[in-house]
Amino acid sequence: MSNAPAAGPVAATTIHTDAQGLAHGEFRLPVQGGTIAAYYAAPQGGKDLPVVLVVQEIFGIHEHIRDICRRVAKAGYLAVAANLYERQGDASTYTDIPKLISELVGKVSDEQVLADLDASLAWAGQNGGDTRRVGVTGFCWGGRLTWMYAAHNPAVKAAVAWYGKLTTGHGPLIKTMAVDIADKIHGPVLGLYAEKDDSIPLDTVEEMKRRLAASGNAASKASEIVVYPGVGHGFLADYRAMYDKPAAEDGWKRMLAWFGKHL
Repeated sequence: MSNAPAAGPVAATTIHTDAQGLAHGEFRLPVQGGTIAAYYAAPQGGKDLPVVLVVQEIFGIHEHIRDICRRVAKAGYLAVAANLYERQGDASTYTDIPKLISELVGKVSDEQVLADLDASLAWAGQNGGDTRRVGVTGFCWGGRLTWMYAAHNPAVKAAVAWYGKLTTGHGPLIKTMAVDIADKIHGPVLGLYAEKDDSIPLDTVEEMKRRLAASGNAASKASEIVVYPGVGHGFLADYRAMYDKPAAEDGWKRMLAWFGKHL
């Protein structure tokens, strides 16, 4: 599980989180039809820990996602990130984003991802996690899947979606959009978005806000969306040039407060 060349050269702003005080590592996650690669991090010796499923960007599970798992673990959670593309191919071999999307990402169905996230949660429950306190967070591709998983699994008590698409998906397999499930989520979602995001127009963010507010569902009404002014897509990705430190740090604080409140 190496870094993803398609993401571009690694930036000087890259954050490196050590594993002091943590149990962490790669493992094979049992899923339908076999196993897939996954990574976990948790406070050393922790039991009955609240669980946070970490859903990758389009670049798969690379060092940035593992680092995020360690950051989440240092806040007191059992973090699990599964390689949700493994059956379709290896995201780390791609150097071109459009090719990565057309040849690999576009062939990954929601059904496969949701089942793999269910499997991740089952593993967490057998390895020190409290499956009554479940959060999920994801970025870009994973941001959309965060919304979808909050509607899929009743165990989800809270979710934080970082700049996930709301009215579209990646590829022809995607039939249901995040706005379609705005009234079906089981735990409140905090959406973190960017004003200057070329891939997520602000009118789609406003549409999601409207649907959440109009819903009769308590979790939908309790959801919030924050839009960072003057900031572009991928602002948490400290290993890329698009990183925006103030927005990233504010979003991270909001995420931990959200999970602290609901988990």
